[in-house]
Amino acid sequence: MPPRKLAIVCTHPIQYYAPVFRALAQSRQIDLRVFYTWSQAATGGMFDTGFGAAVKWDIPLLDGYEYQFVPNVAKRPGLDHFNGLNTPTLARELEAWEPDAVLVYTWNSQAHLRVLRHFKGRLPVLFRGDSTLLDHRPWWRALLRRLFLTWVYSHVDGAIAVGTHNRDYFAWCGLPLRRIALAPHSIDAVRFAADSAEHENLAAQWRQELGIGPEAIVILFAGKLLPKKNPGLLLDAFKALNDGSHLVFVGNGELEDELKARAEAIDNVHFMSFKNQSLMPAVYRLGDIFVLPSQGPEETWGLALNEAMASGRAVIASSKAGGACDLVRSGESGWIFESGNRNALVDILRRAIACGRPGLHAMGQVAQASSIHWSSEESARCIAEAVLRWTAFEIAA
Repeated sequence: MPPRKLAIVCTHPIQYYAPVFRALAQSRQIDLRVFYTWSQAATGGMFDTGFGAAVKWDIPLLDGYEYQFVPNVAKRPGLDHFNGLNTPTLARELEAWEPDAVLVYTWNSQAHLRVLRHFKGRLPVLFRGDSTLLDHRPWWRALLRRLFLTWVYSHVDGAIAVGTHNRDYFAWCGLPLRRIALAPHSIDAVRFAADSAEHENLAAQWRQELGIGPEAIVILFAGKLLPKKNPGLLLDAFKALNDGSHLVFVGNGELEDELKARAEAIDNVHFMSFKNQSLMPAVYRLGDIFVLPSQGPEETWGLALNEAMASGRAVIASSKAGGACDLVRSGESGWIFESGNRNALVDILRRAIACGRPGLHAMGQVAQASSIHWSSEESARCIAEAVLRWTAFEIAA
């Protein structure tokens, strides 16, 4: 069978997706081109509302695969509102490339929803997203949401889910299980696992600069300091420990000043500013265990868990982190606690600290070994399988 021409519609270059696109491009089964709809992102740096600053990633995001930026003529370009992506030429540019299938990432913009509607019935239309049903909504809002989403996904021939909660979401939206494929939500696991000694040395240097002894256990949070991540719960739980361990927050965001003010009365709490992608493998090695205490809404996965595990660290995740149920094997690679339950988090932190650094690092090796199942290469392999299946018309309409 000749390679299938797959057109991917995506908003902008993203550090999690680019490695998957590169792996797909290397497949002999897929001829790939990515159509980016936020043309303003072509210049690189963008203002990140979560970090409250302009961010330009320091790793290549456009190497190793074919792509083109489609002109976005929106009056107020951006991803924060439905009309922020308006690409009148997109359908024409896609048709000119003559793909065998179209894979659309996210629907909640004028440009992407228009693609779903335009190509339905003309080509196999595939969809990729990571939404879940984890967030509570009043019954009437849930009903209206379900009716609307059932209409949206009526334009989709098949969905490629990132994990269990996402698969359940697609089924809730009316897609039968035979039209839902699975391809793991992934990171570049190879990059995070590589050069471990170099990253460990840099992490040890940071520990020394922070005044953390070489034998002390470090609990780490790395990410945006936002309400949905709930870093304040971790601070409250750490306050109850009082056992000589250290807590390090790496990142920036709207809660930063509040957290720093609250931490003044607590020993062994440290803050480091945002670190770019090339340094993140060392950031995760700064901690002995990584904690993601998210409460949502819209914590659809928590890819920091993938990154920490690929870096050889055990993790603690809240039940509102969409990927926790797939990624974490309780007591082996980490633990899961009930979101918002401070006492449950305190108990698990004490259990983790009781393992000591050697015990935690042994769990981290288990976590790292399992991360291969959530790699960019594995995600690309599963996406390619789904594309081949749908383009061969093996799934009934």
